[in-house]
Amino acid sequence: MQVITWDKGGQKRLSRQLANEYDRNLVKKVDRILNAVRTKGDPAIRKFTQEFDSVDISPKRLQVMQGDINRAYEKVSVDFLPFLKQITENAKRYYHKELPKSFRVRGKDGSYLGKKYVALDRVGIYVPGGQAPLVSTVYMTALPALVAGVKDIVLATPPSRETGEINPHILVVADLLGIKEIYRIGGAQAIAALAYGTKTITKVDKIVGPGNPYVTEAKRQVYGFVDIDMVAGPSEVVILADRNADPNLVTCDLLAQAEHVGGIPILVTNSKVLAEQIKKRVDPGYIVVVKSITEGIHVCNDIAPEHLEIMTKNPESMMKKVKNAGAVFLGPYTPAVVGDFVAGPSHVLPTGGTARYFSPLGATDFIKSIQYMSYTKESLSKVRDHIYQLTEIEGLMLHRISCEARFVDVLRSEASKKGESSEQEETKGENSGN
Repeated sequence: MQVITWDKGGQKRLSRQLANEYDRNLVKKVDRILNAVRTKGDPAIRKFTQEFDSVDISPKRLQVMQGDINRAYEKVSVDFLPFLKQITENAKRYYHKELPKSFRVRGKDGSYLGKKYVALDRVGIYVPGGQAPLVSTVYMTALPALVAGVKDIVLATPPSRETGEINPHILVVADLLGIKEIYRIGGAQAIAALAYGTKTITKVDKIVGPGNPYVTEAKRQVYGFVDIDMVAGPSEVVILADRNADPNLVTCDLLAQAEHVGGIPILVTNSKVLAEQIKKRVDPGYIVVVKSITEGIHVCNDIAPEHLEIMTKNPESMMKKVKNAGAVFLGPYTPAVVGDFVAGPSHVLPTGGTARYFSPLGATDFIKSIQYMSYTKESLSKVRDHIYQLTEIEGLMLHRISCEARFVDVLRSEASKKGESSEQEETKGENSGN
């Protein structure tokens, strides 16, 4: 591991390592795929699946059938199934707590304002296949959507190059969660199909889930046609440790992060002894040596890591000072791996320093809000003058008429009174002239 000083040079060096690099060639390649799927639909999907996955899948075979799922159960160990129940229970308890409630605020004049929360209708989940099929991503993305109330969840995952089939564990977990639509499709072409729709696949409202650079860039480009969870980069972990930390545990957790393709392990410590030990044990990644743990937590907030493990004497007190992190793991018995697989909250987290302004995937990502309001004639009349003034300033006369049209009777009455007043003034003038 490389030891760096947390000055401007060190910060720039690490931020450059964490950030998603702009790849002009990748952008063009993904744009070509998206446009082809958008204009040609299923035939384009077939073409790109052959090109990138070396599998020829006709449009009729894109969707997984019940027979495929039944055969998947035969290939999965019985011991694999019970753990999903516990994870589901943990996740549901957690996500129900975060769901906002619709509300209404009443005014004194009969008006009221409100906000209504509703679930998205249709969501697409992308589950990477490739070298290591991410079975955990199925429930880490589907469970918050289910708790939010999403009715239609669509799963896309690339087929095996050898068999053309989907990993049986992915199929079984999806089936147990009630996911009815599963497609043998991966890469940017899968994102395009979910975003634009084809003859076989109906478009979705939102796409979530991790993926390779092609998938990530495709999500970035379709944002606006659909919503997405985030544009994620390489996975990273920061471990904040003092002299009380067990060097063996620190080593294991840093190496676990390095196991990801492009994974970035980082140690922040005020212990020079620990820094020297870890430097000899772990090759990739960075070590930041600080003067105190308080300075260390500031460094962690600057990095804004995806995963933050706190291995200090009093991790709870450090948690109070955390401002920027995707997920925080407190104490020696809470490695990031529990968040990856079993704790319950989603492991889809902001990377590359984006935890400064992005949040982990949760149930609230699958709901939208609708604001509404109701005015009576009396309450609207009280703001007529304000509307008049603002429409004058902005030059929007038809907006003003839209309001004034509700008061035709009042306008007529006012005009009538003005007319009577004018007649009286004229009569007075004539009498005074005589």
